[in-house]
Amino acid sequence: MVTYNIDFKDKTVLVTGAAGFIGANLVKRLLGEFAGVKVIGIDSITDYYDVRLKEERLAELSNYGDRFVFIKDNIANKQAIDSLFVEYKPQVVVNLAAQAGVRYSITNPDAYIESNLIGFYNILEACRHHEVEHLVYASSSSVYGSNKKVPYSTDDKVDNPVSLYAATKKSNELMAHAYSKLYNIPSTGLRFFTVYGPCGRPDMAYFGFTNKLLKGEKIQIFNYGNCKRDFTYVDDIVEGVVRIMQHAPEKEVGEDGLPVPQYMVYNIGNNSPENLLDFVQILQEELLAAGVLPADYDFEAHKELVAMQPGDVPVTYADTTALERDFGFKPHTSLREGLRNFAVWYKNFYSEK
Repeated sequence: MVTYNIDFKDKTVLVTGAAGFIGANLVKRLLGEFAGVKVIGIDSITDYYDVRLKEERLAELSNYGDRFVFIKDNIANKQAIDSLFVEYKPQVVVNLAAQAGVRYSITNPDAYIESNLIGFYNILEACRHHEVEHLVYASSSSVYGSNKKVPYSTDDKVDNPVSLYAATKKSNELMAHAYSKLYNIPSTGLRFFTVYGPCGRPDMAYFGFTNKLLKGEKIQIFNYGNCKRDFTYVDDIVEGVVRIMQHAPEKEVGEDGLPVPQYMVYNIGNNSPENLLDFVQILQEELLAAGVLPADYDFEAHKELVAMQPGDVPVTYADTTALERDFGFKPHTSLREGLRNFAVWYKNFYSEK
């Protein structure tokens, strides 16, 4: 087990992508649990998905008063990032801002280059020129591509991305490594595995399926249902992030006598891949139980088994050994519990709307 070397008391934390699914949940956790912390959030509020969800998350964060400062801007705007660092001097930085989604990257590559490469470069440069104690950033299970070896370990080679999104996330890891080596910036990359939960992203299967079923449209189950995903509940992701934030990689000297980069990468996944057909079965049971769909809903008439999509992979499966070893934590929320929480939230949110 590592020893925490960062105390949040009286610290300023920057969270990019603060109106996003993981970002907003992280900010809420930090402000709710650590009395002395101040959080600066930045988000460009793009219309990649329904902005009402982002507004809902931000409305909840406004309850924390001046301990939370929100800036609407793009991390690709270098001047905005530089000004933010000069004014607020964050000591811990969590970069969650990114253009997400595998399929969207096939048709809209510009958005990925802007946010995931240029934006991340701006964050690295700002960390370089200011005294940042720890940079934590989101990578993705997508970096493993069509890796045949499972579960996926951070020791595996990940040189064969099957989407531009995956390529940008692998690039983030390489860029962070270089900056850690050159400028002694302690950095930790986190490979997230299929994050889900209440007020999540509508482009994710569980949310998109629910929307379509409610409209009476067919849901497409890719690779004829022969896919497995390591679904990770958002609270488990946030728990892992909060623990990792509090331990920056230590300074070490290598066998050659030269400094070893203060650099780590961890998987955060459920370590328990679920078959897509089982996932759909649980989702429909919980949607019925929550009253999102009527008891006599004909699910079979609304399901269609189709071929694999370009950029997708048949399985994601996280090896979380390092996370357990170093932080004593392993995601544990069951898929049924997580989807139940989502279904109840969905019913309440859209009833009000």
